[in-house]
Amino acid sequence: MNKVLKNSWALFLGMGFLMMAYGFQGSLLGVRAVQEEFSLTATGFMMSGYFVGYFIGAATIPNIISRVGHIRVFAAFASLASLVILVHSILINPFIWFLLRVLTGISMVCIYTVAESWLNDRSSNKNRGSVLSIYMVILYGAMGIGMFLLNFSSPKNFQPFILISVITSAALIPILLTKKKPPTFKKIKAMSLKDLYEASPFGMVSSLFYGTIQSALFTLIAVYATSMNFSILEISIVTFLLAVSGAIAQFPIGKISDIYDRRKVIVFSTFGAAIFSILTIIVSRQMYLPDGLATSKTWFYIFFILFSFCSLPMFSLILAHTNDYIPKEKFVAAGAGLQFAFGLGAMSGPFLCSIVMDIIGSNGFFIFLFLFHSIIGLFGIHRMRVRKTVDNPDSQFVAMPQTITPAGIELNPTTEPIEEPKKEEIK
Repeated sequence: MNKVLKNSWALFLGMGFLMMAYGFQGSLLGVRAVQEEFSLTATGFMMSGYFVGYFIGAATIPNIISRVGHIRVFAAFASLASLVILVHSILINPFIWFLLRVLTGISMVCIYTVAESWLNDRSSNKNRGSVLSIYMVILYGAMGIGMFLLNFSSPKNFQPFILISVITSAALIPILLTKKKPPTFKKIKAMSLKDLYEASPFGMVSSLFYGTIQSALFTLIAVYATSMNFSILEISIVTFLLAVSGAIAQFPIGKISDIYDRRKVIVFSTFGAAIFSILTIIVSRQMYLPDGLATSKTWFYIFFILFSFCSLPMFSLILAHTNDYIPKEKFVAAGAGLQFAFGLGAMSGPFLCSIVMDIIGSNGFFIFLFLFHSIIGLFGIHRMRVRKTVDNPDSQFVAMPQTITPAGIELNPTTEPIEEPKKEEIK
């Protein structure tokens, strides 16, 4: 573990800064959109731009890295991300913000790919699991801390946008000063959606719908909380609980999925998330009753944490389930294919959820989550009736962040071995 930290501290520190800025930015834009009186549909459309950009960037980044190299790509797109957030504070318009969110999405997927390629190069077969664990903790922990920065200044001011830009720029320093040569980039071919569906229909379909859930959840939770008259501090608490509780839940649920039929674990998890989303609606309606009848927001936090516990580990469960039905040499290609399906769903999530919220009201947010989680569960029950469980000794649960790229999926200790890194100290 010490060796992992010693060899990769610069990357971990840089990614920590970036995720802090990313967590802050998502909450800030959601709250500011409500304060600027953007319609819910316009807000959902604007926030979906990030995932459109993420999808575009994932398809184009391999060619860019191959041409100009890791360092130039990282410096260019981190600088672009730092610049773009400042433009948000100058040009306040839903369509312009959508275009800016597209650029942010392209920038972030490029940064993730570069960082995860570098981590792969610095990892050995013995410590890849440790590297991935530390990486996950840093991503979710830094994102949670960033969400508390929402209390730094009023979202109506320009100072929060400047702070995000400063933090993003600071992430460049440790990574660009590292002395180790960048890795040779390996292009990873994804499985076609047809091949992926034939290998694991439940894996591909659930990844598609789960992308819709995840994108809506992370981009519109601050919008929901603002529309429910939560204070800035309370919004920070909600978004922090989302990031941290989901990360903590990965490991116990993952262990259970290695013991029992993984599809049953996915079905129970997704129906659990659906049930807790309904309970969250019930307690949220009780919070605003007259004195003596109103319930504490504590119950909202409790049910929301339980929802996150059930919902957030699902991408890792879906990936592990898909690997149950394919040979080991296709694990990375299948992971890339699942990311493609996830991205297709993610592009529509915020927009569709905002339409539901516009029609039903603020609690349409959790109704949307309930519906899509229920669809995954019902399809899982159907697949268990038509296909028997397969025992694949090469497949096991490995916790993965939802932002993982195909380059990062290689950090999974169950994938094909990678070459031992050269013994070179990083300072």
